[in-house]
Amino acid sequence: MSEQPRKERPALPKTTRRLRMDDCIIVDQRELRKAQIGAGVGNFIEWYDIGIYGYLALTMTSVFTEGMDQRTGLLVTLLGFAVSFIVRPLGGMILGPLGDRIGRRKVLFFTMALMATATTIIGLLPTASQVGLWVIVPLYLLKMLQGFSTGGEYSGAATYVAEFSPDRHRGFWTALLNTGSQLGFAAGAAVVAVTTMVTTSLWGESAMLDGGWRIPFLLALPLGLLAISLRSRIPESPSFELAQEKAEGDDVNPLFVRQNLPNILRLYWPQILVGIALIAADGTSSYTLTSYMPTYLETQLSVATVHTAVATVVILLLQALLVPLVARWSDRIGRRPIYAIAAVGNLILLLPAFALMHVGTLWALYLALFMVSLPSAFFLALTGCAMSELFPTASRYGGVGFTHNIAISIFGGTTPLVSQLLVEYTGNSYAPAIYVMFFSAVAVFATIKMRESGGRPLLGSVPVVSSREEAAELVYGQDTNERIDTSTMLLVARPSVEEDAKV
Repeated sequence: MSEQPRKERPALPKTTRRLRMDDCIIVDQRELRKAQIGAGVGNFIEWYDIGIYGYLALTMTSVFTEGMDQRTGLLVTLLGFAVSFIVRPLGGMILGPLGDRIGRRKVLFFTMALMATATTIIGLLPTASQVGLWVIVPLYLLKMLQGFSTGGEYSGAATYVAEFSPDRHRGFWTALLNTGSQLGFAAGAAVVAVTTMVTTSLWGESAMLDGGWRIPFLLALPLGLLAISLRSRIPESPSFELAQEKAEGDDVNPLFVRQNLPNILRLYWPQILVGIALIAADGTSSYTLTSYMPTYLETQLSVATVHTAVATVVILLLQALLVPLVARWSDRIGRRPIYAIAAVGNLILLLPAFALMHVGTLWALYLALFMVSLPSAFFLALTGCAMSELFPTASRYGGVGFTHNIAISIFGGTTPLVSQLLVEYTGNSYAPAIYVMFFSAVAVFATIKMRESGGRPLLGSVPVVSSREEAAELVYGQDTNERIDTSTMLLVARPSVEEDAKV
């Protein structure tokens, strides 16, 4: 298990706090890998579901809105995607503070079980031709259950992995969550493509409408059981356990006190505004690529479903490799420069990328999708670590849960629907690009206002390191190390240098 500070020592006033070696948490690498895998499977399955729903949008329209005008039916189907995001903030508001109270691990176990169950049941629903258009109601309810669970899923996983990771490599380890997300979406797209090819070759062109669409959803059951099994074995975050022990002390600094949601909003509203701006840019960029692009390419450019699926899988696999590399770079140069590159990248690349899509060749399609994915990869590299670094440990799950879910629900989850409406009512096929560019411009200002947090201990936590040598380096260099601010840590009276040398 991870080594933690001694529990019996009382915290001292801010002016006398000093960092010592046994204040640092030394991460067990085996436990870190287990935590990463256990947390990452949830994001994989979350984006697997988003992938299959996005790539089956036209099929789902025929299955669940039969009898409606096709354009209206498509909007109804995309609304099913958006409705899951309506309740996502509710999930964050309830599950986030709950995770700060009972632990990250327990809540993550619950969100995984709920998500897998809802996705599986969608695959068992009757069709509109069997029971009528009222089937849209249970479809929306199940999408809302998915949204509720997702409201606690990503914010919990990001919080959990960020607290488990060494400070110097936090960006890299949390970015692996989004690598898993991209792989999950790619898996969803691949499953749709393979299912389409196999079922149509065996049972004809109508095979997907006749029931083949159910297969990708039903696969969520074995995936969910595997994820639940893995999560049952992960340990609790050592930083959370320490914060729980210290929260019972007499320190009145609100940084070290578990806050309810109203107090989080009152105390941390500047961080919340910065986080919302960054996630709005991140979400519109990412969901344009992953969830709206299949619909756009098929409806506006008449690209075959198989071509869009294969192209997106290739692009997402490249993005999955790029995300951790960018995150490792952010561990060295900081979060703010990477966010600036992401935002400016969208402002420069999106309009040329959409122009390339209209060329009508496969090479242009691949190049255009890569241009859209590049800034998105820079945003995704920082989502987990940057959001976790905005809030203190005692209230981190609640803060991240509210901020991330409000932004991703209002701006990210509605991207496919809003983009399609913009195209329909403006007649401008470049409107989705301009929509994303607007939020990237806002993100530039948010980047200027945000606190640089790369390589620093999490607020309200002691340093998390990889070795005792690294702990010693921090202790002896704390007076000149600008990344060490002991006023944000619960520390004890400093022994003599000679005593620390004996530890």
